[in-house]
Amino acid sequence: MGTITTKDGTEIFYKDWGTGQPIVFHHGWPLSADDWDNQMMFFLNQGYRVIAHDRRGHGRSSQTATGNEMDTYAADVAELTDKLDLKDAVHIGHSTGGGEVARYVARAKKGRVAKAVLVSAVPPIMLKTENNPGGLPLEVFDGFRAALVANRAQFYVDVPAGPFYGFNRPGAKVYQGVIDNWWRQGMMGGAKAHYDCIKAFSETDFTEDLKAIDVPVLVLHGDDDQIVPYADAGVLSAKLVKNGTLKLYPGFPHGMLTTHADVINPDLLAFIKS
Repeated sequence: MGTITTKDGTEIFYKDWGTGQPIVFHHGWPLSADDWDNQMMFFLNQGYRVIAHDRRGHGRSSQTATGNEMDTYAADVAELTDKLDLKDAVHIGHSTGGGEVARYVARAKKGRVAKAVLVSAVPPIMLKTENNPGGLPLEVFDGFRAALVANRAQFYVDVPAGPFYGFNRPGAKVYQGVIDNWWRQGMMGGAKAHYDCIKAFSETDFTEDLKAIDVPVLVLHGDDDQIVPYADAGVLSAKLVKNGTLKLYPGFPHGMLTTHADVINPDLLAFIKS
């Protein structure tokens, strides 16, 4: 574990375990590198070098007031990969982290990236616009912002206890520890950065980033994702990249990396090895 200090003085926390081909994990909002514990242990035991960072304003990184948008997030990743001198890395992003992966990989230096994976990810764009009629209306994200300002601690219970993991579905097996861990990670970060990040994950258009990516891309999405509806996200992203593979999981929720790690991890491994 360590930190880097970016050009604007922000301290970025990261974990770096093992040797072998590097796999870099990019977490969702408002979480941290800890959300990848299961995958990091799985791939570490498969002989890979596993790396995950806390996005600026999240987890153990600086609680930034500025730079909480996708261009800076991607620039932070570029600084981290330069410092660690990662070559032929696989970048895996969940949710907001999938947007970060799309922007970084589209701009990455030659030889840095071998493959990319978007899991329940926000690209191409979440917001409903003239060009994206299947998106979510701005009022949804305004509601997120209002709830965060009014009572962030309660909001960070309601999201994982409900739609994030599908725990609001009839017959769902609810894991209180998973809810508590989501809350713990969220409350470690900064309210200002988390507030700004809502705009970053909902309004950033990744269409041109996706078109520019020339490495193989695996797109995974659950068809019961209540946070990032699959038809306007994974399905479109897989079509926009040059070399994309789409896999949909019937009934899986947004947080399927946690609830269905036993299914997702082997699929990730097969793609990386292919």
